[in-house]
Amino acid sequence: MPGLDESFPDPGSLRRGGFHYLPVAPGRLEFAIEVRRAIREERPQVVAVELPVTLEQAYLRALERLPQISVLVYPDEKEEGRGVYLPIEPADPFTEAIRTALESGAEVLFCDPDVGERPHVPDQVPDPYSLGHIGLQKYIEAYRVYPQPRSEAIAAHAAGIAWKLQGTDPLARVLVVLSLNLLDPVLDAMEEPQPEPRGRRRGREVELLNPHPDCLAEITTEYPYLQQRYEQFRIALDPPELADRRRAQLEVFREAEKSYLANAGEKVAYWQRRLMARYTRNLALTNGDLAAGLFDLTVAARAVVDDNYAWEVWQTANRYPAQKAECEIETVNLSSEEIWRNTKKIRLRRRLPRPKQRLRPLGLKPRKKEKLEGEWAREFDGQAICSYPPEDLVIEDYGRILKKKAKSILSEERSRSEPFASSLLDGIDLRETIRNWHQGKIYVRQFDKIAGEVGSVIVIFDPDPEDRYTYLTTWLGEHQNESDMAFYSTSPFEHIVGPGIGRAEYGGFLMSLPPRRMIDVWNDPDYDFAETKPERLLMAGLDYSIYRHVAYIAAKPPRSVFRSIASRFGRNIMYIPIGQLSPQKLKKIRAVHVLDSHERRRDAKDYIW
Repeated sequence: MPGLDESFPDPGSLRRGGFHYLPVAPGRLEFAIEVRRAIREERPQVVAVELPVTLEQAYLRALERLPQISVLVYPDEKEEGRGVYLPIEPADPFTEAIRTALESGAEVLFCDPDVGERPHVPDQVPDPYSLGHIGLQKYIEAYRVYPQPRSEAIAAHAAGIAWKLQGTDPLARVLVVLSLNLLDPVLDAMEEPQPEPRGRRRGREVELLNPHPDCLAEITTEYPYLQQRYEQFRIALDPPELADRRRAQLEVFREAEKSYLANAGEKVAYWQRRLMARYTRNLALTNGDLAAGLFDLTVAARAVVDDNYAWEVWQTANRYPAQKAECEIETVNLSSEEIWRNTKKIRLRRRLPRPKQRLRPLGLKPRKKEKLEGEWAREFDGQAICSYPPEDLVIEDYGRILKKKAKSILSEERSRSEPFASSLLDGIDLRETIRNWHQGKIYVRQFDKIAGEVGSVIVIFDPDPEDRYTYLTTWLGEHQNESDMAFYSTSPFEHIVGPGIGRAEYGGFLMSLPPRRMIDVWNDPDYDFAETKPERLLMAGLDYSIYRHVAYIAAKPPRSVFRSIASRFGRNIMYIPIGQLSPQKLKKIRAVHVLDSHERRRDAKDYIW
């Protein structure tokens, strides 16, 4: 073995004589970056990769097709009639090692002799995203603190790899790229000369396939959008943002928003973006990772926005322009169950507006249409307006739910837990009991009763900085159980759905009981202090509430000055982030119909959906 070459720069990896060991996590982008950087900086004469020699020819053919992704398929000797699938991805560190070695003129060595049964070595590694923060050396040191269990099969496998490595040119500088869980077994095997492994080398019939572009997100380790960014990054290792996982996730969400607006006609609010960022972070931490995967991104998109947006996120992440459905080899549409074990599924139900009429069973009456263009608009006489009663019932019920939720949140804030002594109070606090299980005590919880009820309810869907919601109105409840209401919305007269019937979208609204007390909120000079429409509604809510508490639901809490204003009124603002509410329910109540007279209510059901 030659001594350590002082001209060989040390990037923080392991060295034994002329061998430089670079352990990696297969399939992970951050390790592919480290491999490419090490080869370009050190210029080794031999690059050895932990891949079976029986796959060499097929693997090199797959590399020639890059950036198109390929799949190698060969029979599984353990189970008859079953195949083994091996995706060849750009962001895989073994793929990158061979590509960069060939570019730099280094010899490539497949160092797994593929003799005997290859052991399955289950492994869990720290999230590779940490490499960019702590460096490769500290990452490897942290991994080796908790060594993986060994067996005779693993020792034999490592001995076969060591035999191949010991057969290289003793004067050559060799970079060895192998899995993290085989690092220590191979290092131990390299301490003494290894005999040629006994057994017959496998004669594999390897088939090269082209995966269909639609299935890439299911079968690749890193999702295709990230692989595409890595392909752009690897040319010059610059700019580094292209290969940053979290920046790529942000770009996936941004591009999905554009498709969501084009296909569903809806926008993603900034509070939803913030909530998705928090949700994906929590999902990643639950899995022991620092950055979320594609499945987590899709789950967060569906939970915070809806299924349509989740579909756009999945489709954007699956985008890989280099992949073609038609090529010189066979194209297959694979599923995740065929490639991986223990897969997870998510079901998305898209609900998009259709440009043509839906097929319907016989017997259903078609929705009425205008006989002449503009006929329904001419039905508006401008004398009066009124609401649609079924919508009133829905929004009144939801207002009562919001009042209960506001009180429950305040009760949670004022609750306290203490060790059980003589009374269970309001019940056992399971969370606190488990947290202090080492004390051997049971904790109970007590909720302080809240004095007063919730009067006004203000819901802000959009603060309207661009002045999109131009219709401002106040209408009064018609009976004792119907609230007075002030709201701003899109103009209902620009979207006519029936004779004298217009459809609009709330930007925000105020509800207050008892009814028939509210004057025109939008022209009341007492509220001119307000700078925005949500602030004017909040001031009116404080003014008209007959109870102490006022519920304010929005993406952001009101300015601190409104706490002082509320205290002067003897009121308390109970803020609820709108992200805590169901997106589907909010979408349902956001539509409002304006009728130009009470007579329209008789026929409104034929035009309102």
